[in-house]
Amino acid sequence: MSAAEAADAMAEGLRQASLEVVLDVAPLADGGPGTLDALLAGTPRGERRRLTVRGPLGAPVEACWARLDEGRTAVVEMAQASGLSLVPPEQRDARAACTHGTGQLLRAALDTGCERLIVGLGGSATTDGGKGALEALGFRFLDADGAPLPPGGAGLARLARVDSSGKHPRLEQVELLIATDVTTPLLGKDGSARLFAPQKGADAAAVEELETALATFCRIVDEATANLPGAGAAGGLGYGLAALAGGKLTSGYDLVARALGMERRVLLADLVLTGEGRFDRQTSMGKGPVALARLARAQGTDVVLFAGIVQRDNGPELSLFREVVELSSQARPGASARETLREATAKWALARLGR
Repeated sequence: MSAAEAADAMAEGLRQASLEVVLDVAPLADGGPGTLDALLAGTPRGERRRLTVRGPLGAPVEACWARLDEGRTAVVEMAQASGLSLVPPEQRDARAACTHGTGQLLRAALDTGCERLIVGLGGSATTDGGKGALEALGFRFLDADGAPLPPGGAGLARLARVDSSGKHPRLEQVELLIATDVTTPLLGKDGSARLFAPQKGADAAAVEELETALATFCRIVDEATANLPGAGAAGGLGYGLAALAGGKLTSGYDLVARALGMERRVLLADLVLTGEGRFDRQTSMGKGPVALARLARAQGTDVVLFAGIVQRDNGPELSLFREVVELSSQARPGASARETLREATAKWALARLGR
């Protein structure tokens, strides 16, 4: 579910319990899927635009981006063009999937003359270090013979040179903010390939192949940037945009939270309910629920977490929540994710808050 769908389901559950409560429904995002909608919701006079671009495996997809602040700010959500949700599980290929469509959205935004460009990273099907997006912006990735590399991250193992002479001229004029939903580096056990590629269709051999390819990429381009928090986000797109396009890595949660005025909203709340599909080791690496819980704790407001699956060895992070409700243990057979969340919220509200 998107953040908006999850927030609506929880609100429906609370109302179903016939509680006399005042609800402040604020769909929140952390740079991943839903960031575009959250920023549009939090910014007056935002404008959604559509563009047909190249999907993760080459097939065309229709993607959205947004103009805010009368066009001064543009927002691109990489999951719209290069997201994992666009590829059926049986077709996922972490070696070949590329971010070219995300680059097409970035080019469209730059062409409008925006002064600030926000790129939401997260939910990717790719592990190409941002190579595809950068190619759409005019960069060329060449092997030792001067030939262009094939799409996808695996081909980076043959990288010999990056030609930036044809890059989009407005990259040097725009403020490029890379909103990451994780703080992972590019390489290593918590990096793009080893931590995330398995969920994108990579087996053990493919994971190591991608790790080697990304290591070659950063050795040729910029090794220091590979260690920055968020460089490994979206299959290394964070690294590519920071190292070659002049982007600044920033917390997606912080950026969206400021736009939505979350600090004031949490301060005024008696209780905060939030959600996560799977609460595991990745959740503590910059994702929204933990950041929100830390904000609420600092203000003395309790937070309840609803999660599809909970990995219980995340002790310090789980302790931030007053209560954790795991949905998988109470899902009704045949119920949709939305129905499960709505019913679990209603059940929890009746038991904890009363009618």
